[in-house]
Amino acid sequence: MIEVRTLSKLVSSAAVLTAMCVVPPSRAQAPASPAAAQLEEITVTARRQEESLQQIPVAVTALSGNLLDKLNVQDVTKLGQLAPNLTIIQQTSSLNAAAIFIRGIGQTEPAANAEAGVGIYLDGVYIARTAGAIFDLVDVERIEVLRGPQGTLFGRNTTGGAVQLVSKKPADAFGVEAKAGYGSYDDWYTRARIDTGPLGDSGIKATVAYLHRERDGYFDNKLASDKDDPGSLDNDSIWLGVHGDFGERFSADFVLDYGERKGSPVFFQMVAATPDVRNYYGQSPAFGGAPFVVTGKRLERGQQAPFDGRFNSEGEVFGSALTLQYEINEALAIKSISAYRYFEQDTICSLTGSGVMRGFVLDPVTYAPVGIEDLNGPYNCNNAPQEQDQYSQELQILGSTERWKYVGGVFYFEEEADEYNRQRLTFVLPGGMAGLNLSPVSAFGGETTSKAVFGQVSYRPMLLDDKLEFSVGGRYTKDEKSFRSLAFAGEPSEDYSNFSWLLSANYQWSDDVMAYARVSTGYKAGGFSPRAAVAASFDPEEATAYEAGLKTEWLDKRVRANLALYHTVYEDLQISQFLADAAGSSSVIVNAGKATFEGFELELAAVVTDALTLTGSWGYTNPEYDEYIYRNPLTNVLSDVADEARFPQVTRHNWNVGAEYVFAPLSFGELSARVDYAQSSRRYMFPLDWETTFNEQISDPGRKNLSARIALSEMRLGDQGSWEVGVWGDNLTDHDNVGDGIDFGGLGFGGKYWLEPRRYGVDVKMSF
Repeated sequence: MIEVRTLSKLVSSAAVLTAMCVVPPSRAQAPASPAAAQLEEITVTARRQEESLQQIPVAVTALSGNLLDKLNVQDVTKLGQLAPNLTIIQQTSSLNAAAIFIRGIGQTEPAANAEAGVGIYLDGVYIARTAGAIFDLVDVERIEVLRGPQGTLFGRNTTGGAVQLVSKKPADAFGVEAKAGYGSYDDWYTRARIDTGPLGDSGIKATVAYLHRERDGYFDNKLASDKDDPGSLDNDSIWLGVHGDFGERFSADFVLDYGERKGSPVFFQMVAATPDVRNYYGQSPAFGGAPFVVTGKRLERGQQAPFDGRFNSEGEVFGSALTLQYEINEALAIKSISAYRYFEQDTICSLTGSGVMRGFVLDPVTYAPVGIEDLNGPYNCNNAPQEQDQYSQELQILGSTERWKYVGGVFYFEEEADEYNRQRLTFVLPGGMAGLNLSPVSAFGGETTSKAVFGQVSYRPMLLDDKLEFSVGGRYTKDEKSFRSLAFAGEPSEDYSNFSWLLSANYQWSDDVMAYARVSTGYKAGGFSPRAAVAASFDPEEATAYEAGLKTEWLDKRVRANLALYHTVYEDLQISQFLADAAGSSSVIVNAGKATFEGFELELAAVVTDALTLTGSWGYTNPEYDEYIYRNPLTNVLSDVADEARFPQVTRHNWNVGAEYVFAPLSFGELSARVDYAQSSRRYMFPLDWETTFNEQISDPGRKNLSARIALSEMRLGDQGSWEVGVWGDNLTDHDNVGDGIDFGGLGFGGKYWLEPRRYGVDVKMSF
């Protein structure tokens, strides 16, 4: 059980925050004017049924599609600025791969068959691989961020939490909405949505939405055109939704999403190198090659070499799902979700930070002198194809009565994933006078089958005026995995099983104050290290989380304050250890041992006046290894490095504040202004400094982002339509925000990329 002193420390560290939630000034108890503005009630599906955010015992952030639209959020990478203890990073070189962390738990390995630590769901369908998790948000109603293990209802690979994307449903009437925008770096987009409304008496209505976006890169590569500069994009996305009501009890929903992303990956800048590497590549200009550029200061222009003449990467994502629901009676329904998804990538990774360099090379087999040649490196690759396809089927039985809420069912999932990575690198020999041009290949794949049965029940007894609720849930999962690799013969396989459970209690102190406590577990599947040179398997990761929270509203729903405190223990925590040497880049996923994560999240919202609304959140994560058993790859000796190891991609603090002001109505429309600021603390990329010697140089010192938008809306367009125009700015302080970094250890260099600098834009939206 959770230690009293640990919970006491958490409560002490958040005492002021708790006071804000529980003990407002006495004058705050006076009811506000009945006509005063209130905070909008938020409905979520965190327990697989629609419920009020303020009445469920789950730490969840809900972000409306309207807010995402105002903040110009195009894909999931921006969500970390809006939710506490959430970090989302676009992987270097990929247009579709993300590393997603909640409360410090996630996965940095972008391989096509690597297991995630945070589950991603689109309209109830599990997206198994973060390698395909970045796609355009075409038509989103809301996004829900569930923090902490969600093993009972959401299953495997949610030891950190889950992110649910909920699309807008077809509207009840015919309508058209169109939006277009233009911004810095020739960034422009058009988006359109058409709702059919009811199609005669068929009971069917449909909607289709389309998005096209293009932009030039934000780093000026002197070897490429503007449209091929690093950071450029050329995206097309479509979403289709069809809803049918057939009688009073049976309904069907079909959704389809497709996205194609093209562009040049971000500029990977060299920030550190060993003396031998500096000496070797530093001779390049004397041999007629490009200079070797190494600097910790962000560059705005320079050279980045292509791969076989190519600068662009491509990615494709497709998904379809059919949801059928039959209401047996008012208290019981059956739901079926059948889905198929795939993604495919053709990725160019030019991780040199320089143009085409030249140097003296030896034959990699005989070590005989070859002479002066164009160099392969420091490191380049073409990862193609990287692909994954999956099929899933879930059958649910759900419902509620006056005192009971229940959901149960069975789940089936199968997938196949493959990856073929052609690498090119130059290995610098000791002394820095000669190198080897090498072209290793990394190719692997595998299959996964997962089956589960689950159930969760909530009961409100006839005690204490129906204010107390108990919940209990469980899920049994069986995984079967096989793996294949070009690096070794055979096709090893493993089976894993797990039982995850949940116990929680919540008490409604008043209509506006609810407290809860819960204990839950989660499970991340075991498997095989995808890039390892041998068949290296690892065990499942298991989490046990203790959480207490308050959900409160004050002043006639003009102020909302939600607080969660957590203490989570991880057994066999999975850590990805990146390696790079003459054999190319690789990584080994190991079970580090035991670790404890604790912290809190505070979320606030207040309607200060009828015109001014303030929002804010603060997340804090304090991780500690209790044991980290490290196997030295050279000596094969085991040692406990818990006292010196870092937690990759963990930010201890992240917070944001926002303010929106709506001016007095004008005769021709409504003028509003919004300002948002987000900040996070230092973030390291790798666990061991002595293994990745440039870990400090490639780290993220902390992100800061100030954004603003002014909009004139509700202007009449014809008899029934309206239109709006907005002007926005992002990263207004022009802060050098770091995206991700890689230390290429045995190759003697490290680098990182930066996110977009200051940007401005304008957008116009019409509805009729």
